[in-house]
Amino acid sequence: MPIHRFATTSAALALASAALLLTAGPSPATAAAAPPAPLIIGHRGAAGLAPENTLEAVDRADRAGVDWVEVDVQRSKDGVLVLMHDQDLVRTTDARTVFPGRAPWKVGDFTYAELSRLRAGASPAWKGTGYASARIPTLGQLLDRLDRNGQGLLLEVKWPGNFPGVTQDILRTLDRKGWLDTHHIDKRLYVISFQAAALKDVHRRRPAVRLGICDETPTTGELASYARFVDVVNPDHRGLTRTYVDRAHALKGTHGRPLKLWPWTVNTAAPARTLAAWGVDGITTDVPGTIGRAVGRG
Repeated sequence: MPIHRFATTSAALALASAALLLTAGPSPATAAAAPPAPLIIGHRGAAGLAPENTLEAVDRADRAGVDWVEVDVQRSKDGVLVLMHDQDLVRTTDARTVFPGRAPWKVGDFTYAELSRLRAGASPAWKGTGYASARIPTLGQLLDRLDRNGQGLLLEVKWPGNFPGVTQDILRTLDRKGWLDTHHIDKRLYVISFQAAALKDVHRRRPAVRLGICDETPTTGELASYARFVDVVNPDHRGLTRTYVDRAHALKGTHGRPLKLWPWTVNTAAPARTLAAWGVDGITTDVPGTIGRAVGRG
């Protein structure tokens, strides 16, 4: 091959290679790594698949491949810890029918024996689904089911002002069921609440327990304040931005790890994908299988 032809060919090859690099973009080694897929957390078990805060909802989350569930805990009149979100029993049970003279049907006005008579799937949404007869479980029953399924727990202390001493009762039940050992504390348990005072009480009594504060969209100043005693912030997803997520991650929680963001309640794919791209650490959802698939966890 003549020398001038070799030189011309080499120059052409170099130009072609440069063009390929320009069109292909940065190599995998230099491209920014995508954030890991967020943890999927079943809201009230899996409230879009079975009656909320029931063992049936927890099992539906498990069948969807979801390793973490969030539930709400309150206390009956006779001191039994039960799963229930609302202050009253009207929306999710048949309390009006079973106890017609007991308005306003507050959870704490009923003994556990009375609560056990109610159907926790009595709303029209569950008619004919096979879940209409689901019952209100105790916290102890829930912990047994989670151990059987191998699931982790976000335990929300609901309306603690209605139940003086409820945080101590919760810790006693967790301890009795073996959920305050190193494995559960490190791998499978967060206690969360909208009430900072309840979380501070848990932190004072059992500082190793990981905590999460629920809030609409805390300011960055509030995030820094929360980081002194919590590991996770659970905000409304509608108030988040990429910058907000980055600012939260720049803080360290009470146990020395970057502060996590687990927004609620995300039930459609588009916002879930946006939040995942921003790097949120978890997403709470009524339909965990659907959202898990949307963000690459399915």
